[in-house]
Amino acid sequence: MPRVLIADDEGSMRSLVARAIAMDGHATVTAQDGAEALEILTSEAGTFDLLLTDIQMPVMDGIALALTAARDFPNLTILLMTGFADQRERASGLNAIVHDVVTKPFSITDIRSAVARALAARTSRSTQ
Repeated sequence: MPRVLIADDEGSMRSLVARAIAMDGHATVTAQDGAEALEILTSEAGTFDLLLTDIQMPVMDGIALALTAARDFPNLTILLMTGFADQRERASGLNAIVHDVVTKPFSITDIRSAVARALAARTSRSTQ
C-alpha cells in the first residue's frame, strides 16, 4: 500500500485530499505546513512513496520542502498543488525533482488521477 504525505495549510483541503487518496487504498499522513512535513519525512525516513504538497504555506513553503525532500530522500516522488498562477510558474523550474503541479481547484477525480500517475511513474522509474 503506497504511503502519501500530504502538506497543506488549509485543514479542509488536507482532509479532502486525504479522503480522496484513501479511496484508492493509499495510506495517508497529513501535515499543516512544510516544516511539519519535513519533520515527518525525517522521523519516518524512507517510508513514504509520494509527497503531495501545496506550494504556498506558512513557515516553510512547498518549493523549499520539495527541494529539501528531493535532496534528502531522492527516491521520493513529489507532486505539487497550487491555486496561484505565479506559484505554478515558480515550480516550473523544478522539473527535475517534481513529477507534476496540480492546479486548484481540482475535482476528487483530478487529484486521484494525478496521484495515480505520479505513483505509476515512480514504479516504472524503480524498475528501470
